[in-house]
Amino acid sequence: MKTRRDFLLQTGTLTLGASLLPSMAFKLPLKMHLGVQLYTFRDEMAADPEGTLEKIAAIGIKKIETARSNKGHYYGLGPEEMKKTCGDLGMKLVSGHVHLDDQWEKTMEEAVLSGQDYLICSTMPSSGQTVDNYKKVAQAFNKAGESCKKMGLKFGYHNHEYEFETDQGEVLYDILLKETEAQLVHMELDLGWVVVAGKDPLDYFNRFSGRFPLWHLKDMNMQEKESTEFGKGGLNIEAMMAHQKESGVKHIFIEQEEYAGTPLESMKHNMAYMKKF
Repeated sequence: MKTRRDFLLQTGTLTLGASLLPSMAFKLPLKMHLGVQLYTFRDEMAADPEGTLEKIAAIGIKKIETARSNKGHYYGLGPEEMKKTCGDLGMKLVSGHVHLDDQWEKTMEEAVLSGQDYLICSTMPSSGQTVDNYKKVAQAFNKAGESCKKMGLKFGYHNHEYEFETDQGEVLYDILLKETEAQLVHMELDLGWVVVAGKDPLDYFNRFSGRFPLWHLKDMNMQEKESTEFGKGGLNIEAMMAHQKESGVKHIFIEQEEYAGTPLESMKHNMAYMKKF
């Protein structure tokens, strides 16, 4: 297994952003409020959604992205109830992770009621790590994007590691980017999974400028291939933050799936870490 050092030396992830920029480059070009993907608090949200959202708001989180759960898209709350709960706490429900399935019409209707802007498909709707399948999926994404646009919503896709596999000499994630319409399919780039896959997010920012209005900001333990607190893993967060403009990012959601202690303790650490930017 490659060590973290071997990985970083191979990809140049730690140094690329810094080497290309002057000393002042880490000034935040696009000042924005940070959000959280609620999968970070999945157990807490299932047990007590209102109380958990109150704790999240108390540490300075201003934007919320939901994740589909066994209690629905809003953790047992109705879409309008979720909207009101967030609003009362000074937060905005921006986005939600959903499936592109036979409940798609209902999913869009709920999203309109919730007041959110984005519906993000969180997993590939059909299996097959081939160019042909990814081209087929891209067309399904374009169609979903058209449906969302008619309802005042925006459709997008969230990557994992497997989309960066290759078939016929082509990176499959690149197929999605090339075959989807930028105005219909808004990519949410999970930066942690990009580096785990051995790719450089800055390369994607440069080659597909403006295609990534949403990020998952996720530091990764490169040996275990799991998330960790900011500053403890292999993602060069400084370089990412310095290149927001190229990516086209409008919303940054922190996500952490594994923790040194509790989700709230990890999120407090991450928010304190981000104050330097």
